[in-house]
Amino acid sequence: MTLLDAETYDPGPARRRRIRILVAVIVVLVLAAVVWMNRYWSEKRVVDTFFNALMNKDYETAYGIYFADPQWKEHPGKHPRYPLNQFIQDWGAGGQWGIIKSYKVNGASTCSSGASGVVVDVIVNDRAEHAQLWVEKSDKTLSPPPCELLFR
Repeated sequence: MTLLDAETYDPGPARRRRIRILVAVIVVLVLAAVVWMNRYWSEKRVVDTFFNALMNKDYETAYGIYFADPQWKEHPGKHPRYPLNQFIQDWGAGGQWGIIKSYKVNGASTCSSGASGVVVDVIVNDRAEHAQLWVEKSDKTLSPPPCELLFR
């Protein structure tokens, strides 16, 4: 076989290889975007569960979610700084948000100080003022946020 007897060039395999590479890059970019958009999913879910319990007036369950301690009744002295009766005053009918009839988890972000948690923003009863809760990443406990963020 000489140089003049070479087979004709078939662009098919090269084109299929380029298409496979392009599809792989697009799949990786789409997966990265989905992961990025859902990076605070678990923290938002905790707040969603918390507000759902409040909306159902199940303050004992909400109290357990607040401290990430579903068996809090077995050791009632574990949370002396924020007892259940104070929690009900703050989150019940007489609290800042009143009786919660509707809510929507609006967004989540971190404080610029590099803290170890996430601020989750919630629209309560369609009010202009939003509720914000701090969710500690390590144990999913809730507390007031150390910073105030603006969500659109």
